[in-house]
Amino acid sequence: MKLLISGLCGHMGTEVAKLALAGCRGADPEATVGVDMNACGAEGMPCATDFATATDPVFTTADCIVDFSHHSATPALLDYAVTHKIPVVLATTGHTEEEKAAIGKAAEAIPVFFAANFSLGVALLIDTARQVAAAMPEAEIEIIEKHHDRKLDAPSGTALMLFNAIREVRPEAVPNCGRAGEGKRTREEIGISSLRLGSVVGIHEVHIHTGTQSLTLKHEAVTRAMLADGAVEAAKFMVGKEKGFYNMESMLG
Repeated sequence: MKLLISGLCGHMGTEVAKLALAGCRGADPEATVGVDMNACGAEGMPCATDFATATDPVFTTADCIVDFSHHSATPALLDYAVTHKIPVVLATTGHTEEEKAAIGKAAEAIPVFFAANFSLGVALLIDTARQVAAAMPEAEIEIIEKHHDRKLDAPSGTALMLFNAIREVRPEAVPNCGRAGEGKRTREEIGISSLRLGSVVGIHEVHIHTGTQSLTLKHEAVTRAMLADGAVEAAKFMVGKEKGFYNMESMLG
């Protein structure tokens, strides 16, 4: 499998490159390339500064694009992928409504895998949170997410995934991001709090309280390699797929 890593020089792009260079998870160390504005390359990998300059066949013949860049690069990435008929694994977060619309449109032409978190543990956390919310319909629920101080978006994409999963069984749910000011908590609201501290990779907690008992669901990412591993697995899953929209639930069956 030949990967094109968008955001090759960033923290997560570097982790994906390490997997590729080690020949892990089906990645080919002899056929991995990147796109990054810094054009740093990684251990000699070919790297273009943007998709407009990634015209050589070494880029256009990739089996899948794995994106760990920035959500603002999504439109150019999708145009490139559609033009060259390359499946895409989007692992960035913080997309605008216009960018989300572009993702949906691209999925009408190519296979697009979109997830805010590529951890199997997080996928299980989300599923469990949904089940608990359904089983305890009167419980109050709060979500807390913690990340390193370099993370740009808040709340995290994973926190929003947790909220949206809970809203599937509680359609009346309303998010309250970064609660502030005065006012009693409403029955419908689900608080989402974001902490940014040092080098924390990622911690997500769901707190459920019924008045007579409390339940806390927690997932902690120990290393970013977990996310890179999941993204490469997603890329393997996407090779040969029909056009359409895919996510972690699709891959896990």
